[in-house]
This record gives sequence, C-alpha cells and structure tokens, in this order.
Amino acid sequence: MWKQYLPSAESIRRSRFVAWLGPGIQQPCLWHPSRRAVAKGVAIGAFFGLMVPVAQIPVAAAIAFFLRANLWVSATATFITNPLTFGPLYYFAYQIGVALLGVPEPATAEELAARATSVLEWLGYWFDRFLTHGQPLLLGLLLMAICTSVTGYFLTQLLWRVRVRIKRRSLRMRRARRRSEAGSGPALTAKV
Repeated sequence: MWKQYLPSAESIRRSRFVAWLGPGIQQPCLWHPSRRAVAKGVAIGAFFGLMVPVAQIPVAAAIAFFLRANLWVSATATFITNPLTFGPLYYFAYQIGVALLGVPEPATAEELAARATSVLEWLGYWFDRFLTHGQPLLLGLLLMAICTSVTGYFLTQLLWRVRVRIKRRSLRMRRARRRSEAGSGPALTAKV
C-alpha cells in the first residue's frame, strides 16, 4: 500500500540531489524493506530523533546511508519527537538526569528578578543555569535515546518475525483448506 508513494529506483538514479553519492545510493537495503534494514532504520531514527533537536531527518538519513539502514524508516522514526511529544519527552529526560546527577531545583522567576540588576547579570544567570541544568538534560536524553533505539531495534525484529509467522500459518491453513475441499469434492471415476 505505502510502496506507491516511494520513488522508484530509476527516479532515484536520475535525481540530481543524490547523484553525487554515486552508486552507493542505489543499494536495495536503503530503499526496500527488509527485517534488518528496517530495524536499523528504527534504531537510528529513534536515537537521532531524541538526541538532535534540529535537522533530525538529514542527520538520521546520513547515518542510515553509511550503516546501510532503510532511509525512509530512519527518517520517519525521527518523528518520535514532534511538537506534541517534544516537551514531555525533554522534561522526562531532564527528570532522569536530575535523579541521576542530583542537581538542585532551579530558581523561581522572583529569585531571578531579585538577583538580576542588569542585562549582563540576567544573561550570566541563564548561561550558568544552562550549564548547571543542561547536563541532566543531556544525560537523560542520551539514556532515553539509547534505550529507545535498542528497544526499537529488537521490537521491530520481534514484530517482523511474528508477522512472518502469522502470514505463513495463514498460508498453510488456506492450503490445507483447499486440499481438504478438493479431496471432499465429487469422486472421480476412472474409465476402464
């Protein structure tokens, strides 16, 4: 169903945007879904979707190209962070980092107003706050990105295998049903 929206190998070959990558861009693992390439794409997209706040898709696509993962899946998996999930995910990552590093709670707006008598002091406060509270955020994001990408990789592998087994079982049942229907039909009489 979704294959109709993907470009053909010929249109990719003729594209001037990827021609500079040479024949490497035409490798099937980059464009066609296979269990390993899709699982790698999910892992790469989830990792860079959390770790890179800007330009996630180009970064994930570049890494997917070099690691021979599915480009479409890696680009799509970066949408783990989007305008709806960005705030909660980053807050949760910050809380993980605070729990692990034991950073004190930030000052309130009233304390900031009392301390900052000039613009430079205010900027200095925010820079110091970024250094102090940026570490827990980065640590939390790194842990979440690693856990999400590893989980995504193995979950994709598992779901792919389950889907293949269900498909095979369904195919076997249909074949068995056809055989039983063919065997229970009218008996053929042999002419002697």
